[in-house]
Amino acid sequence: MKNPDVLQRLKTAEGHLRGIQRMVEEDAYCIDLIRQIQAVQASLNKISAIILNDHLNSCLITAVRGNDPAERERVLKEISEVFDASNRI
Repeated sequence: MKNPDVLQRLKTAEGHLRGIQRMVEEDAYCIDLIRQIQAVQASLNKISAIILNDHLNSCLITAVRGNDPAERERVLKEISEVFDASNRI
């Protein structure tokens, strides 16, 4: 999956993380740090949603339309596991 929007968003999040590291080194105000961390988390959540949407519209559809029931089950199980994991965070 080569999505230029995802790559740019990841680079932006990486830059924000470096900014947070500098803030920690400079002993920034805790609430400011938390706000910046929340912004990065929101950004990563958006990236995850984009990737999931791409997956649903490609791999999942291909598997559901395919003739291999085991592949359908595998792909559906993966989706379920991703949602389960996100609920544990």
